[in-house]
Amino acid sequence: MRPRVSSSLLLLLSVQSCCCWAMMGPAPSALRQQQFGVVKLAVIAPADPRHEQSLPRLLPAVLMAVRAVSSPKGPLPGWTIEVEHRDSQCSSTYGPLAAFDFYINRTADAFLGPVCEYVLAPVARYAGAWDIPVLTAGGQADAFRHKDEHYPTLTRMMGSHRLVGEALQHILQGFGWKVAALLFHNHAMASSRGNSKCHFTLGAVYTALNQTSMYKSFNQEDSTANDYRNLLTFVSKSARIVVMCANATTIREILLAAEELGMVDSGEYVFFSIELTSSDNSTKEPWRVVGDTPERNEKARKAYQALLTVTTRTPDNVEYLNFSREVKSLAQSRYNFTFGNSSVSTFVTAFYDAVLLYALALKESLPDKPGEVNLDGGNLTRRMWGRSFKGITGYVHIDENGDRIADYSLLDMNPETSKFEIVANYYGANKTLEYIPGKRIHWSGDRLEPPPDTPTCGYDGSLCPDNSLPGYAILSIVLSSIVVFLVVGSVFIYRHFKLEAEIASMTWKVHWEDVIVMPSEKFKAGSLYSLAPNKQRGSQLSIYSEDNMSLPGGMDRRSFVPTGIYKTSKIAIRPIPRNKVEISRPLLLELKRMKDLQHDHLVRFYGACVDPPHCCLLTEYCPRGSLQDILENEQMKLDKVFRGSLIHDIVRGMGYLHASDIRSHGNLKSTNCLVDSRFVLKIADFGLHELRKPHPLDPDEDRNSYAYWRKQLWTAPELLRMGRRPAEGTQKGDVYSFAIIVHEIEMRQGPFYLGNASNLSPREIIEGVRRGGGSPLRPFLDETSVDEEVASLMDRCWAEDPAGRPDFAGLKEIVRKINKDSRINNLLDNLLSRMEHYADNLENLVAERTADYLEEKRKCEELLYQLLPKSVASQLILGRSVIAETYDQVTIYFSDIVGFTSLSAESTPLQVVDLLNDLYTCFDSIIENFDVYKVETIGDAYMVVSGLPVRNGMNHAREIARMSLALRDTVMTFSIRHRPNEQLKLRIGMHSGPCVAGVVGLKMPRYCLFGDTVNTASRMESNGEALKIHVSPKTKEILDTFGTFDLLCRGEVTLKGKGKMTTYWLIGEKPLPQLENNNVQQVRTTVMSNNQIPAISTPRHSIYGQQQQSAQTQTSLVTGNGAPPALSPSHHRSNNTGSNSTQQQQQVNSESLPNHNVESGANAPLLLPVGSVP
Repeated sequence: MRPRVSSSLLLLLSVQSCCCWAMMGPAPSALRQQQFGVVKLAVIAPADPRHEQSLPRLLPAVLMAVRAVSSPKGPLPGWTIEVEHRDSQCSSTYGPLAAFDFYINRTADAFLGPVCEYVLAPVARYAGAWDIPVLTAGGQADAFRHKDEHYPTLTRMMGSHRLVGEALQHILQGFGWKVAALLFHNHAMASSRGNSKCHFTLGAVYTALNQTSMYKSFNQEDSTANDYRNLLTFVSKSARIVVMCANATTIREILLAAEELGMVDSGEYVFFSIELTSSDNSTKEPWRVVGDTPERNEKARKAYQALLTVTTRTPDNVEYLNFSREVKSLAQSRYNFTFGNSSVSTFVTAFYDAVLLYALALKESLPDKPGEVNLDGGNLTRRMWGRSFKGITGYVHIDENGDRIADYSLLDMNPETSKFEIVANYYGANKTLEYIPGKRIHWSGDRLEPPPDTPTCGYDGSLCPDNSLPGYAILSIVLSSIVVFLVVGSVFIYRHFKLEAEIASMTWKVHWEDVIVMPSEKFKAGSLYSLAPNKQRGSQLSIYSEDNMSLPGGMDRRSFVPTGIYKTSKIAIRPIPRNKVEISRPLLLELKRMKDLQHDHLVRFYGACVDPPHCCLLTEYCPRGSLQDILENEQMKLDKVFRGSLIHDIVRGMGYLHASDIRSHGNLKSTNCLVDSRFVLKIADFGLHELRKPHPLDPDEDRNSYAYWRKQLWTAPELLRMGRRPAEGTQKGDVYSFAIIVHEIEMRQGPFYLGNASNLSPREIIEGVRRGGGSPLRPFLDETSVDEEVASLMDRCWAEDPAGRPDFAGLKEIVRKINKDSRINNLLDNLLSRMEHYADNLENLVAERTADYLEEKRKCEELLYQLLPKSVASQLILGRSVIAETYDQVTIYFSDIVGFTSLSAESTPLQVVDLLNDLYTCFDSIIENFDVYKVETIGDAYMVVSGLPVRNGMNHAREIARMSLALRDTVMTFSIRHRPNEQLKLRIGMHSGPCVAGVVGLKMPRYCLFGDTVNTASRMESNGEALKIHVSPKTKEILDTFGTFDLLCRGEVTLKGKGKMTTYWLIGEKPLPQLENNNVQQVRTTVMSNNQIPAISTPRHSIYGQQQQSAQTQTSLVTGNGAPPALSPSHHRSNNTGSNSTQQQQQVNSESLPNHNVESGANAPLLLPVGSVP
């Protein structure tokens, strides 16, 4: 309630103020003189930018005009022109209150605005009483032309609607049109908003047309497309020329309704749109709406060809374009308003011209009283009326009544650019309509001349003569028609009831209990792993080496299709991708048609089972697989006769299918062409698209997958371009698919083969086909291997224009001519001869497959030896069970990298991977020289065991110790690739004891160790130090039996879960005494004959003493423990050579040499792996 009270108070103050002025003396206009150089302009307009005449649009032009008139070259140089503005809200209440506010505060020497009719009317009356000039671009209604009586100081800068009516009258008369229908938007009576601008505009047009036309209003705010169709239907009964006034969205909807009613294609109707508020119409595309569907935009573009637009003429000179850019820039920077891509409308420029006109009138009044300014409104208004001046839009003419004589433009849409262009201009000053040279109006319906405003026979046909037949002729025609209708109706009714009976019988329906499902043959070809549990085996993982192992190229390439027996016939069972089938009448009718459809080259449809959960389709079973299977089988030789018979079968089957009620296939491809046992090709997967498509709730197929794009290689380009292509496809699309299949048959390189030089993916191929163009993408044709007639056939069938493709009826004759020299009718003899040829080559084929099988078997075994210990893998290959086994004594090695976490944090993931790969590759190459087995690597942890799966007596501790020394010494010189100056710190722990080992898991099976020994070894590693080897008491006890290892007592160490334990550091290994020459020779001969491993020397494994080289590089000794010197300690030998070194050698009895025949115990030999020789 507060705004209403304030308005009332303001109105009361205004009335009191007027009374005070009246009591003080003469009228305010007679006394309103100001000091030289100050003028106050008051702008009244709505602030909402959605209005075409809002303040953010108008004020930039006003400020630019003020700057221009007060410039040194302007009519008022050096003057101070103050501009204030108020928001009228386009309200008949708040607009006059704003004028009162200006008047009371004496801040208005002239009003610019208001622009809304219901605001302008009271303000213009008050301004006449106040003697203040009013200049506005609004007020075009014809009621404002009565100036002397109601609006003595009002000047209209946009002219009046009467001029619009005169311009439209000249345009209609030029085409010989006298009658038109006027459709305009008007506010609802209940809205209390008065009449709309369109009401006043077309009211003036109605008057200008001498009231010979009909008019009808509508409310665009709540009208629907159906309302517009009804409105146009009503208009079509009395007019062919339709003049409209509404916003752009409504005009578009009306034209779309006209297009749906056929009023555009007929070319009999012409539509006019009055758009006085538009701007830059030559570049607008009002038919295009962002967010609408492409189909509706295209329909709108077609409908707008029947539209002519009448709008205020907009100049196109450089001065106006610069002005438009400056107004946009000022609106953006000062008022945060953006015009967009359109130019500034003439409503905005009218306010610029208004300021200029006021300044010119004011300048003329200056000589009357020098030194003072006479701001008398009546005086200035008389000087503004009846004059012409050059404004921003060109020459501006103000008539004697204070109305601008406006010019208008007629626009037509150019069908080539789909944009509106000016074709004629109406000049109000001389009342002439001038057409632009080189421009013409494009009439709808391909007309070359404008249509008449009245149909030839009139709207009711009364203008045409009556050529009706006599009564007896009409009676005869009626009786004959009734007889024919009864006969046809009877036949139709009989067929209908017969069809209904057949549909109700549901002969296609199959009960699941009537189907005998054949055993699955999915795993007939065998598999590398058999994961099925077997009670007779200790492990669930077994590997077969028999002949059931799969072979590359030997496996069945056909997709697994369940089969069964139904009424003594072998059938293929194709599941329906849904749990429940909704039976509708169209589906019943299609099932009946499929059941009745039988042809030699169509896969027979036995029926459908709709019993949940066994919903499936039952079709004929073709044991030879698909055409693609045959084409990809290199052993299947296809000569010209066989290829011709396959093509002929497709043509015959598709010809019959197109002539049936199914009409088209929609998914024809080589995988849907099946071959039966007699090598007869049959078409499959046609019809019943409602049952074949996935359930709506099923996840959509990945659109980025290879399979998604590959299955579209047979699809015609016009179908690829559709947003929603029909599932049943088109007949011309089937012909295109047939051409791709023929290319597959002739080239045998797969679908859409583009030659060896092309490596396009299926997605890129599909995009190329969809793109089309003058040279569309098509498969490669080798003219040397494809007959000219067949190549010509393919070119015609995959033509870009569907109309240029032949149908299958014509293809049948073409294929018959191509195969005229072939024995198509005696195909059986040809097949028998081919079978004999296959039998001759069968032995060679079996030999080749056997060799391939053995090679693949060898590769699989080698791969398995890399995954599991050789002994374990050998047991699995032989089909033996792998039972977990207990080992009394083994030695387990653990190591990790000190500071690996921080090193990883400071490195990239790729650098960490490279580091671990380099390190473990180095470690793996070293441990091959020892009788050890690497269990696993996890991150920086490395686990090795000795003494299993093959026991080696007590040598396991020695092997792990020597391996640890070798790894430690290697790490000393190891270089990190991305941090070469940083030392890698390896921490090693080892422990001996019992454990259990076995194979764990089915997927990625692992050979794992279990027991407290594993935990203790891990504790030894975690409690060790960098670059040291931490040894448990148990391991130390075993190493002492060899007498060659240097160990240093560390003291008591607290181990988690073990308590305190005295542990040791492994320092290195002592050198063995030199053997006598004869014993050396004997040992060399024995070891070389048994192991075939030459001996080399190596430096001592120790970080506490300097490494020493061997005395003689030519020495070939084998150590007494069974290992070559490269793996045994020769570190502490003296560097002296000659006789001294010979004298220092100690003799070793042959009894002290290891017995290689002993399998276990303290004297078990070291088992060296093959390939340990450097």
